[in-house]
Formats: sequence, structure tokens, C-alpha cells
Amino acid sequence: MSKPNIVFTKYQVFVIAILAILQFTVVLDFMVLSPLSDTLIKELKIDAAKFSLVVSSYAFSAGCSGLLAAGFADKFDRKKLLLFFYTGFIAGTLFCGLAPDYNSLLAARIITGIFGGVLSSISFAIITDLFPMEVRGRVMGFVQTAFAASQVLGIPIGLVLANAYGWHSPFIMIVVLSFVVGAFIIAKLKPVNEHLKLKSESNAFHHLIKTISNTSYLKGFMATCLLATGGFMLNQFGGAFSINNLKLTKEQLPILFGVTGVFSMIAGPLVGKLSDKVGKYKVFLVASILSMIMVGIYTSIGATPLWLLLIVSVLLFISVASRMISSSALMSGVPEPKDRGAFMGINSSVQYLAGGISAYSAGLIVYQDKTGVFHNYEVLGYVVIASMVICAIMMYFIHKMVKRK
Repeated sequence: MSKPNIVFTKYQVFVIAILAILQFTVVLDFMVLSPLSDTLIKELKIDAAKFSLVVSSYAFSAGCSGLLAAGFADKFDRKKLLLFFYTGFIAGTLFCGLAPDYNSLLAARIITGIFGGVLSSISFAIITDLFPMEVRGRVMGFVQTAFAASQVLGIPIGLVLANAYGWHSPFIMIVVLSFVVGAFIIAKLKPVNEHLKLKSESNAFHHLIKTISNTSYLKGFMATCLLATGGFMLNQFGGAFSINNLKLTKEQLPILFGVTGVFSMIAGPLVGKLSDKVGKYKVFLVASILSMIMVGIYTSIGATPLWLLLIVSVLLFISVASRMISSSALMSGVPEPKDRGAFMGINSSVQYLAGGISAYSAGLIVYQDKTGVFHNYEVLGYVVIASMVICAIMMYFIHKMVKRK
């Protein structure tokens, strides 16, 4: 049965674009730590475990704040909620750009996580409110290109700025861009409040407990835990691993992130459209199998020529992005309309909390010798692959549940 050919209105195109750019700033703020890992470890005189704490502190604070905010997520206009948390995110990122030492940076990351961790769930709730299930794969495909765009535009520019003006400068760049995005949201985004007309639990705490205890929703939360494992475990040491183990230069890093980002950016909308056409779970399953293969290769290789590493990285990033796009679209069909905000908030919290544990655990598993080379990186690969296998099984049951609905 063919899918309906739905044409987006100009306003819907604006919503997709502004949410994608907002996601770009949030993702860039998180991902910029990976290419800066080698610089931060050396300049702040910290080890892999302490750097993991910088990454995981954002995730833990994001998870906790998302969980606390979930009960209120369906009680307010989503535009107002989005602006409130985006303002806090901008302030936290500014503190990162002004942090003079390790402890200050750690505190700034916690503040940024408290506000930034809720933004994705609000964005996905807006998408679920405004777009039917038949086109959510396409919409998610465009919005999730923020991950790729952060590599194409943000990370290379951030690295150039960091090399020229120090590691604080990428955070200042994000703050300036975020101010512009916030202004467009204030001026152009219409209120998103149709969900307020639906009957929902009046008490925020009760609404939270009711959502968490829903057995159908629990399956989604459990799958999200496993989805978070791979990205948080491998990404945080990307820059340092590339320089010390794969023997790239700092000048080659922007090329690596830029090229892989370009291919991921092109693939994102195509994967989203494909998931709507052939099935979201089918795309997720194929992407998961490719991801397992590429993770196994990436975590076990040593010094590698740039051209070969580009091929490996492109395939790895496209497969991981495909998993995220198809799973996000599939997961959007799990909650009832009156529970969307709470479900997305809890789901985001679960993702960050699981990711925080994964990031911190990764810092305990790997270690650097005196020359800076990372050891036990292949162990991370085995853990990630195992989580992908279990996640593929769990997503199958979620797919069946959404199909029945």
C-alpha cells in the first residue's frame, strides 16, 4: 500500500527548519567535546576518567531535569516551554565559554545539561503534535540532520577557532548562533497548545508516575537505554582516539569530521523518506547490522591512512544516524496524544541517564599510556555491539505494538 503524498506547508517547512537548527546548536554543544578531547585533556591536565566525567555530568544533569520536567511537559504551551529551557541552555553554554579551569567547566556542563537535555524531547513532542505518523520519518530525517550538520559546519569551524583562539571559542560561537535561533522562535513559531484541550492527569506528579508505570511506554524506555549506549561510549574520545591511536594530525581532524558529516547530512533525509516508504523497523534493523560491523572495525584498527579512515567513518556515522532517525520516528508512535510531552521528556531523560552511565563507564574501561595511546578500546566495541543486538530485538516488539495501534 503506497504512502500518501503529503506536501508540507510553508509554516511546516519553517517548523522543521527552526527545530533542526535548534537541534544543531544543542548537538554541537555536546559533540564539540569529542574533537576537543585531546586539547582539553592536555591543557586542563586531566586523565580519561576526568574527561568522561565532564561528558557524563551533562548527561546525568540532563536526565534528572528531564525526568522532573516530564510531569509538567503536557501542562504548558510547548513554545513557551521550549523558550524557557533554550534560554537556560544559552546561559550554560556561555559559562562553558568563560570557564577558567576544570572545576568551572564541570559546573558549567551541569548547568547546560539541566536545560539542554529537555530541548530534544520538547522538539520531538512538537513534531509529533504537528505532523502525522505517515511523514514523521521524513521530518525526523531532516531534524536529525542536525547531528551531521554539526560535523559539517560546526565541529570543523569550532576546531579552527579552538586552534586559533583557544578551546573556549567554540562555545562562544554556539551562544551567538543560539541567540539568533531564539529570536526566530519568539517571532515566528506559533503557540503549540492543542494538547491542552485533551483530558490529562491534573497533578503533574501523578501524570509523571502514570506515564512511567505504563507497560507499553516502559518497553520504549528500555529500548532507549540501549540506543544511548553506543553514541556516548564511543563519541566522547573521538578526537583523542583519532590523534593518538589512528595517528591523524589536528589539521586532519576537521577534514575527518567534515567529510563524514557531509555524507551523513545527505543520507539523513533519504533515510527518513525510506523509513516512511519501506518501514521504520526494516530500516532500523539494516542500519543496526551495518553499525555492528563498522563498530567492530573502527574500535580494533590502529594507525590508518586518512582516505581509509574516511570510508570507515562515513559508513559508521551513516549507519548510526539511520538507527537514530528510524527509531525516533518509530518511537513517536508509542505515546497517546495526551501523554506525548511526558513520554518524550522521560524518554529523553532515560537516554541521557543511560548515556551518562555509559560515558562514565567508558572512562573506567579505557586508559591512556604515557604516549597518549588508548587501550581497551576494542572492549567498548564489544559492549556497544551487544547492546545493539538486544536493542534490535526490543525494537521489534515496539514495532509490532505501534503497528497494532
